Formats: sequence, structure tokens, C-alpha cells
Amino acid sequence: MGNLDYSIERPVDLAVLGSTGSIGRQTLDIAAKNRELVNVSALSTNSSVDLLVRQALEFDVGTVAIADESQRGHVALAELPSSCKVLWGASGIEEIAATHEAREGNLGVVLDSIVGIAGLRVSHATLSGDSRLALANKESLVVGGELLMPMVSPGQLIPVDSEHSAIFQCFEGERPSEMSRIWITASGGPFRGWTRAQLAEVTVDQALAHPTWNMGAKITIDSSTLMNKGFEVIEAHHLFNCDYDRVSVVVHPQSCIHSMVEFADGSVKAHLGVTDMRIPIQYALSYPARWKGVLEPLDFTKLGSLTFEAPDLETFGCLRLAIAAGREGGTATTVLNAASEVAVAAFLAQRCGFLDIEAAVEDALGSHASERIESLDHIEAVDDWARAHVRGFLGLDE
Repeated sequence: MGNLDYSIERPVDLAVLGSTGSIGRQTLDIAAKNRELVNVSALSTNSSVDLLVRQALEFDVGTVAIADESQRGHVALAELPSSCKVLWGASGIEEIAATHEAREGNLGVVLDSIVGIAGLRVSHATLSGDSRLALANKESLVVGGELLMPMVSPGQLIPVDSEHSAIFQCFEGERPSEMSRIWITASGGPFRGWTRAQLAEVTVDQALAHPTWNMGAKITIDSSTLMNKGFEVIEAHHLFNCDYDRVSVVVHPQSCIHSMVEFADGSVKAHLGVTDMRIPIQYALSYPARWKGVLEPLDFTKLGSLTFEAPDLETFGCLRLAIAAGREGGTATTVLNAASEVAVAAFLAQRCGFLDIEAAVEDALGSHASERIESLDHIEAVDDWARAHVRGFLGLDE
């Protein structure tokens, strides 16, 4: 581990884990436009075998992994060439992360865009080797940041979240010790300005209609409750070794400024760009270089006004709960994440109301005495407890 100089510009040998999801598809779009710089060598999916096979054929990958072992007889797999290795289960995806190697002179990069806590072991396996981790799985740091960050060599972990990519770029050329505050911007979601009474009537379709970003269902619901912003505060704490007192959330509905860093002399550096995840994804692959963009840049003459306001922590209690869990540390954030995953899935299945997400998280946190994290197995045991607790709270097992 740590044998590579991650600050040297070089072509990339890329494994995209979660390639059939939103982030994975956008990553492959970048790869297709930069074939002289990016060689895609491995892909994975949970169960979207048809799309995975099309991707594997387009990029001539040598290895694919499929988490859902019930797909073993899928007819599309016959289209793969005999030279393409097929791995199965979560262990197969983890094997790609642990063994991913780059050709001589290239940089190995594993993009972890797997949804949920399943991405934690992938991130851990990647950091145990010499590949760069392009991290789009926020749960890795929310629940496992205390284990993962001591493993990271300089430049080995590049965040893909737009906010954390922005912060990372604002720190370039600066002394971290001179930072006085990190400002994480939030669009406010589709319900900015709503009351608790209005939130009680929210439908799934309303919550999935994010005003500025096109994302997967889980993260879109988390954005509508502001839980996602709480997760990002926890991530920033780990990524940038920053006390919670020096991480602030500011609502910025235009989503033009992706985040800001304030320094000791009062200067503030902000990262601006269009609302498209391909920009931070590409930077995680190209760092420290900047490849030619795949999008039209901002036109400041047409941008209009930029506005800012404080988040409403009383109406959107998930943000308040997330920050409190982050401050408590240890397994509190494991419970936070697990409770959110179960409750959001229940809401999407129309088995609970919108405000029940917050109620379930609050109940789970209040029923758990946080423990110091000992291992990945410890995290997963607490995760199992929290999921069972929330299922009971919401009556999902009845």
C-alpha cells in the first residue's frame, strides 16, 4: 500500500463498481469521450445484467461482477466473450476492488458508486491496495470513516460528491491548518419553505422531483429530507479532519456554488460549475490534471442572482439528527445510516409517511448507546441491529 505517487499525471485503468447506476453510467460517458486516457477494465452491477453486458461489450472489459446470484442463468451473459471473467456475489465485487491493477505507467482507479453500506467493504478493499479510490459511496465514510481515513495515502482518495469535490479543489494550494470554516451548500430540496404540516402529506412522486440534480431514488429522498446534507457534514469531518463546529450548511437554491472554504484571513474560496455530476467524476479520474470538459461551462451573463439562507433544522429534523450522530461518533452514524436506508425504502414502497423517516431515525438513535468502532464486522453487526429495530418501529414485519 502507498507505493504509488498519486500526484503524477497518467492514463487511468478504471474499475467502475456500480456501473449500471446513475454515477456509473455518467462515469462511462466520460470514459467514452476520453478513450486515449481511460481504459475500463472491470464493471459491476447488483442485478442489471442486460445493461452490464452492453457496457462490457462496448468497453471490452476483462472482468465483470454481479452481486445478485439469482442472475446466474441470465441469457445475456452468453453474449460475453470467453475471455471476460464473471464473478458473483458481494465477494466478487470486493475481489475486483482488492486485486485491481494498472498496466505499467498507468494509474489504477476504482470508482465505488455502489449504493448503501455494501460499498463499505469495497472502499476498504481498494484502500488496502495501490489503486486510487474515487469515492461516490457516501456510506463508506458516514459509517466507516474512523476506520478508512487512517488507511489513506496522500492523493489516494478523491471524493466524487459534488460538494466534497468542490471542497477538495478549494484546498488545492492551501494550508489546511489555515482553514477556519467549510461551507457545504444545499439546494434545499423540493420542499424548501414548507411547514411540518405540509411535509406530512408529501407523496413519493413529489419527493423524487429534485429541483436541480438528477440522482438515484435513495439519494433523492435523502436530499428532500436534508438527511443527505447531514451525511455530507459527516463526510467532510472525516475527509478534511475538520471539527463539526467548523462545518456549516448553507441553503443555496441555484446549486451553482458547490461548496466553499473560508480561511483564517477571511478569504473564501468557492467552487462554481454547472449542476452535472460528470465534472466531479472526471476530476476524480484526472487528478491532478484537468482533462478537457465534456460540458458547456457556466455562462455568468445568464446566471442571474445567487441566494443563500440558513437551513431550517426544526422543520427538517433529519439534518439535525445527522449532525448530532456525527458529533457522538462511533456506531451512532452506523445506526443513522441504517435507519435512514430502511425508512426511505419503506417510504418509496408507500409503507410509511414522509415524516416517519425522521421519526424512525430518531427512535433508532435514541435506542442505541454508541460504541467505539472496532472492525468492519462490528459495523455490520450494528447495522443489522438498526435495520431490525426500524423494521419493528415501522411495523414492516407484520
